[in-house]
Amino acid sequence: MTATTVMLVDDHLVVRAGLRALLDSQPDIEVIGEADTGEQAVDMAAELAPRLVMMDLALGAGIDGVEAIRRIRAACPALPVLVFTTYDTDADVVRAIDAGAIGYLLKDSAPQEIFAAIRGAVAGQSVLSPPVASRLLQQMRRPDEALTAREAELLTLLAEGLTNKELGKRLFISEATVKTHLAHIYAKLGVDTRAAAVSVALRRDGIR
Repeated sequence: MTATTVMLVDDHLVVRAGLRALLDSQPDIEVIGEADTGEQAVDMAAELAPRLVMMDLALGAGIDGVEAIRRIRAACPALPVLVFTTYDTDADVVRAIDAGAIGYLLKDSAPQEIFAAIRGAVAGQSVLSPPVASRLLQQMRRPDEALTAREAELLTLLAEGLTNKELGKRLFISEATVKTHLAHIYAKLGVDTRAAAVSVALRRDGIR
C-alpha cells in the first residue's frame, strides 16, 4: 500500500508534534514535512509535492493560512489543502474555501474524523467538520442573510476602523464598489451603520 504523504502547517511546535504522532499511527498516512510559516509552507509544498497539506489559519508573522492556501493552489492546482484550525467563524470558513481549501476541520475533531477527512480529501471529496457543515447548511437555508466571501472580508476589515477609501485600497476596488458592498451587508444584517454591522457580526461570531 502506498502511503498518503502529508505536510503539516502550524506555527505551534507542540501541535505539529501531536498531530504527527497521531497520523503516524496510521499505516497509510505518512508525514513528510512541517512548516511553521505561510511562506515556508508555499515553498515546501512545491518542493516536497505531498498528496495533502494540512493548514492552520493563524500562522503568526507573515502571510496567514488563507493567503498560503491561495498561493499553494496557484502553484500546485492539483494539491488539496485541508484546513485544520480552531477558528470556526463563518468569515474564516468562507475565506478558506474561497481560497481553494478542499475541506475545513476543527482541531477538536476526534482522531477517526481526522483520518477520514484526510482520506476523503485525497480522494477529491470536500470534507467539513460537523459543526461547520451544520452552519453552512443553515446559511444555505437563509441565503439572504449569508455574506459572500468578499462581504465577509470587507466586514472583517471594517472592524479595524478603515474608511471607505482605505477599504477600497486594501481590497483593490473603487469606493463606489465599497459602498455597494456595505449596502448589501447592512441589508443582510438588518443594520444601518458601520458600528452596528460590526456589533451584529461579532455577536453572530461572523468576524474575529
